[in-house]
Amino acid sequence: MASTVGDMAVAPARPRPRLSPWQAWGLIMIAPYLLVFVFFVVYPVGYGLWLARHPASYVRLAEDPIFSRAVVNTLIFLVIGINIKMMIALFLSGFFTNERRWIRWLSVIFILPWAVPSIPTILSLRFMLNPEWGVVNHLVFSWTGDDGPNWLNDPALALTLAIGVHIWKSLPFWTLIMIAGRLAISSDLYEAASVDGATGWQKFRFVTWPSMQTLYITCTILSMIWTLGDFNSVYLLTGGGPADLTHVLATLGIRYLRLDQVDMSMAAVVCAMPLVLPLAYVLMRRLSK
Repeated sequence: MASTVGDMAVAPARPRPRLSPWQAWGLIMIAPYLLVFVFFVVYPVGYGLWLARHPASYVRLAEDPIFSRAVVNTLIFLVIGINIKMMIALFLSGFFTNERRWIRWLSVIFILPWAVPSIPTILSLRFMLNPEWGVVNHLVFSWTGDDGPNWLNDPALALTLAIGVHIWKSLPFWTLIMIAGRLAISSDLYEAASVDGATGWQKFRFVTWPSMQTLYITCTILSMIWTLGDFNSVYLLTGGGPADLTHVLATLGIRYLRLDQVDMSMAAVVCAMPLVLPLAYVLMRRLSK
């Protein structure tokens, strides 16, 4: 019964709920992971943002011609490289859904570039492109007696090769995602289109694409976000050369770290945020629907 003080009724205090044994053990078991997350994720990111707080770092970064070139290279990667990769994945997914035995065996070979580690794979390609003793020049130009071109000495060609390596390395993963999207389409739609006399292109235009449009756009945005943080394709193949003309924002930070310019490195990473945050916002809006 509630007691009264003067004319006011005072409700009895409710006992505070205690944690159950399962909840207590859950907190104990998750505590080490939280500590690892704080010390190895939150602290480095926070410390990097603290180092990049000075406006002078961004002024020096803007005055560096390598930074403007890295921004252009990053946009080329995102606009051209990613869209080429996703279009190829979309059409290859239709090829690999054919129920033929040789296509199934070919799909096993096709997935190998994505399955093997990046470092030995890309370094092997770099050695193959060596102008003096690389296997590419040896096979292509040995019969002419010429040494062949220096593939990685031309900035445009080196960046094109880096984009090609990125597409070759990550294409199997996105093709698998597109295959899963195609298999989710009801076969009744294709049968009805066949009855109406639709051609293969009409089936793709009016059945496949409307069913996979949302998946395709979502995967494209996600691939752009991942590519902004991926430095393997450029750093392992070209090292940012020649003359630091093939750097992207992900590798530019590594360059400044090697020069002991930590504030510039963190500033370069922060400058990627205007590209990451809008993509992440659009992605979360699409996933929320």
